[in-house]
Amino acid sequence: MTERSHAVFLSYASQDAEAAQRICAALRAAGIEVFLDQSELRGGDVWDQKIRGEIHDCALFVPIISQHTQQRLEGYFRHEWKLAIERTHHMAEQKPFLVPVVVDQTGDREAIVPDLFRAVQWIRLPAGEASPAFIERVQRLLSPAAWTPVRGSASGQSGAVEIVRAPLQRTWSPQRLRLIAGAVVLASAVAWLALEKPWLSKSPTSSSPTVAGRTAPAAFTPPAHSIAVLPFVNMSGDKEQEYFSDGLTEELLNSLAAISELQVAARTSAFSFKGKDIDIGTIARKLNVGAVLEGSVRRSSHTVRVSAQLIDAVTGFHLWSKTYDRDLGDVLKLQTQIATAVAEALKITLLADPASKIELGGTRNPVAFDAYLHAERAADSGGGENFLSAVDAYTQAINLDPNYALAFAGRSFARSLYAAQDAPRSTVREYFDRALADAHQAIALAPELAEGHSALGFYLANGALDLKRALEEFERARALGPGRAAILRITGLAAIMGQRTEAGVADLRRAVVLDPLNATTHHLLGFGLYLAHRYEEAKAANAEAISLDPGMLRAYEFSGLTDYQLGNLAGARATCEARPDYWGTQWCLALVYKKLGRDADAKAAMAKIEAMQGDTAAYQYSATYAQWGDTAKALEWLESALHLRDPGLSLLKTDPLIAPLRKEPRYRAVERQLNFPE
Repeated sequence: MTERSHAVFLSYASQDAEAAQRICAALRAAGIEVFLDQSELRGGDVWDQKIRGEIHDCALFVPIISQHTQQRLEGYFRHEWKLAIERTHHMAEQKPFLVPVVVDQTGDREAIVPDLFRAVQWIRLPAGEASPAFIERVQRLLSPAAWTPVRGSASGQSGAVEIVRAPLQRTWSPQRLRLIAGAVVLASAVAWLALEKPWLSKSPTSSSPTVAGRTAPAAFTPPAHSIAVLPFVNMSGDKEQEYFSDGLTEELLNSLAAISELQVAARTSAFSFKGKDIDIGTIARKLNVGAVLEGSVRRSSHTVRVSAQLIDAVTGFHLWSKTYDRDLGDVLKLQTQIATAVAEALKITLLADPASKIELGGTRNPVAFDAYLHAERAADSGGGENFLSAVDAYTQAINLDPNYALAFAGRSFARSLYAAQDAPRSTVREYFDRALADAHQAIALAPELAEGHSALGFYLANGALDLKRALEEFERARALGPGRAAILRITGLAAIMGQRTEAGVADLRRAVVLDPLNATTHHLLGFGLYLAHRYEEAKAANAEAISLDPGMLRAYEFSGLTDYQLGNLAGARATCEARPDYWGTQWCLALVYKKLGRDADAKAAMAKIEAMQGDTAAYQYSATYAQWGDTAKALEWLESALHLRDPGLSLLKTDPLIAPLRKEPRYRAVERQLNFPE
């Protein structure tokens, strides 16, 4: 028998303690060593390390499943389950480890458990009364023979090699056999699952007597010093406080991104796993990171408790953990402590004290911090009403703390976005002017704040059409925040518009590495590649954006425009007709229909754009008439765009649709009035 020290680990919800104790007593009576956690104080630093060590060293992991586990979607036992699943990634397929036990009538179909639990045989022990058959089974699984290849087979055929996989065998009822037969029809879906969840291939089949012929999975080799910060779980018992735990996660993520030696997965990609029961190993592979930071936040009226732990995604081992209890007013200082501890755990040699970067531009006023988090959430949602709500919340934060530089930078962005995309023509200038004042104030309060310089650059590119100065501010922002995907997206696009193509594409690709599951990041890469006239690459990037977010309308628009440039008019038409209610896809159709000789349809599409956008699409009208061959109208609309200070003019040097106008004197006159870099 294998080493008997804590051979079995029993994992259970506290309400199932009596059932767990019965199982434990029966196993110990049979001479089997069992680890049974009877502590009511779970989750402390020392005890957490003890639990991790026991799960790492045990021979069998026995999760107890019941209606109590069904009702508890959060609990320390789920943390134990996750640790056990992570350990299986480093085991041979034949090695028994998971032995799920059900102590009531909970069915395996509806059970809320990790998917890998379903790949092994379940045992039913009502109320935890362990049967002799169960004891015998555990003893057999603890024996080396449970996973060692043996000669011979049940049929007595000599020379055959059979892998004994007792823990992976299931007793299939006729009903289940019918389900399996029906599943054969879904072969394509099964193939997808096998690619997305390779552990499903662990289920045994009679046609696979050996594993020698299988292709070994590729080794996971993430970049050194790479990390993802998963959304900290809100443990406050109040859904209204969830914005606080999300905001704290984002602040911590930005704090780590300020450490130049770390590669940090961007917020959008990391947050895509929120509320999903996915093991750390899978998340790490999707984000291509070597370490994962996770934790929880419990907030009361005056205090906050933050628990955090760092996991090595390759080995599944625990690297570091800490629980912090702080007055709410010290929550920003807490970010400094966590970021520093994580950096030390990853053996990073800091070039500078991260504390100054982490607290730069922040606030010590917890109410102002709350308002800022509300503003960030509204701004992320996008759209006119949300931008205005963000402006109001940023203003509240600033009123509470007039030195809150981050709030000034955020309000500048919100005002510029509203002016460029949604504001009535009569108020556009007012919002841009206020955005400029906010950006200057952010920089005055915190000259080293990347967000302040990025906000100023965004205003200069869109509100002042001064791309030369905008690029200077973006370069400053990039130097101050080189590991932030949101900043790299802006600096990358601006560089391409300023005809620094290779540098711009490099920034956009780096943003995708940091934010791989964010549809917007992929679309902006596609947009940049389109402006760089690298159409095949642009098409692939926008296709990825659409696969991540089928509702991303701008990705359809520029996927269609890319096909238009490639001469694939049928593809462009199909893509843009799929989203007919968006003005950008109507613009694409106006171009495509004209090329196809469908003049009436082209004019109808143009009429729809005019009804939706009025003269705010002056630049697009100019590009359309340029492609239609009506140079006079194209130049007329181009001059109108200049008069209206249309933000689309920042594309003038790189937009392929404007190419027919570039030799015209009137075009050159417009270009001279815009401050493009040399």
